[in-house]
Amino acid sequence: MKIHKIKGDISKEVASSFKVSVSIDCEMQGLVPGRDKLSLISLTSDDENIYIIQPDKNTYIAPNLVSILENNKLLKIFHFARMDVHFLEFYLKTGVKNYWCTKLMSKIARTFSQNHGLKDLCESLCKVKLDKKVGSSTDWNKDLTEISDKEATYAANDVRYLRTIKEKLQVILEREKRFDLFLSTMKGLESRIQLDKAGFKDPTIYEH
Repeated sequence: MKIHKIKGDISKEVASSFKVSVSIDCEMQGLVPGRDKLSLISLTSDDENIYIIQPDKNTYIAPNLVSILENNKLLKIFHFARMDVHFLEFYLKTGVKNYWCTKLMSKIARTFSQNHGLKDLCESLCKVKLDKKVGSSTDWNKDLTEISDKEATYAANDVRYLRTIKEKLQVILEREKRFDLFLSTMKGLESRIQLDKAGFKDPTIYEH
């Protein structure tokens, strides 16, 4: 695995190298857009070259990154897309197109389990044990040069296994004849994110 640390934006060359899918994860200062900053964005298309981008937190101008997010022909793979997509759209002033969420895939495919976190899926589907302790104790808003190798590896691992997880969950969904249900749920997720932006939090408006 090779980690590329980048300030501001990826290059046009890197952006154009993504052909079919790209796995994306965000590190935030907290969980409230507007109050908490979007600190880092990790992405990969080959699971070995991991790009960790620290956006300019004054402007959040990153046209090459935005071109990836808005490319409807490029599948974006997230884990818990509800939060990541919200932050990306809020700060980069964009609309993320054509994305899947592996947490939702797991909840629909793996009804035999109550464990759908990234750590659980990596261990179950990829036979890899992730150390998630770093993420809960790191100030991701510090300068990119201050991000340690251990912290950078943590951020990289959050995207490194997403494509494999997505592929294995898709097999289960198709086997159980739930793939169309998942696709329908993804359309609902877009609406759920819009409700989040408008301030309608859980419990959902669909409840009595």
